[in-house]
Amino acid sequence: MTSVTPAILILLRHGQSQWNASNQFTGWYDCDLTPQGEAEAQRTAQWLTQANVLPDVIHTSLQTRAIRTAELALAQLGRSWIPAKRHWRLNERHYGNLTGLDKAKTRQKYGDEQLLAWRRGYRTPPPPIADDNPWNPNFDARYANLTPDQIPQSECLADVVARLMPYWYDAIVPDLQAGHTVMVSAHGNSLRALAMHLDQIPEDEIAGLNIPTGMPLVYELSQKMMPLEAKATLARSLDPVAATKAAEAVAKQAG
Repeated sequence: MTSVTPAILILLRHGQSQWNASNQFTGWYDCDLTPQGEAEAQRTAQWLTQANVLPDVIHTSLQTRAIRTAELALAQLGRSWIPAKRHWRLNERHYGNLTGLDKAKTRQKYGDEQLLAWRRGYRTPPPPIADDNPWNPNFDARYANLTPDQIPQSECLADVVARLMPYWYDAIVPDLQAGHTVMVSAHGNSLRALAMHLDQIPEDEIAGLNIPTGMPLVYELSQKMMPLEAKATLARSLDPVAATKAAEAVAKQAG
């Protein structure tokens, strides 16, 4: 019997951003990478080279930190020429009126329970974004062609799952089925949403998944576009020990 070559999917959270470093809620706000984030993107290329996992197609969000992470990694790999596809459905979760706020100060003001519900509650969106929020991203030119109902005022993870999955089926899966090795350069919550689907993580357990910046996760997928091997999401990292340690740091960001 002829064996079927598995489809290869690489999930990559962008490198450290300026607002990761300052511990602010970012969401759809567009900020760039820090020098550390740039180094993380280049380190991604080293891991992929060592593992001999080279992308043929790249999908990114519309946000600079994800785009630049992909560009830096691909340049390091000598693969800047591969097709790049960008879509708002891969954007980070929209943090509503928390956008721009310091996470630690928000915890002090609202308490641990409320902050945890906003950060990790599957069905608890933050307060909607105010028009006068100085960091309101909704008027950005890159979203000018979206209909009003497509631009969120705030999102919980369930909302991210709902807007991301059509892109998975309509854009990413066809590339995988065509035999391409696909890399998705996106964000902590959009990748949590995709990992939730792929690794069949229950709603009441997804809050415990923290995806570190700049550490690729590699999936081998069956013809049904589900993992060939069941394992913990971070175990799919090319350096699971480092990924677990980095994820613990992500979990403490509101401290």
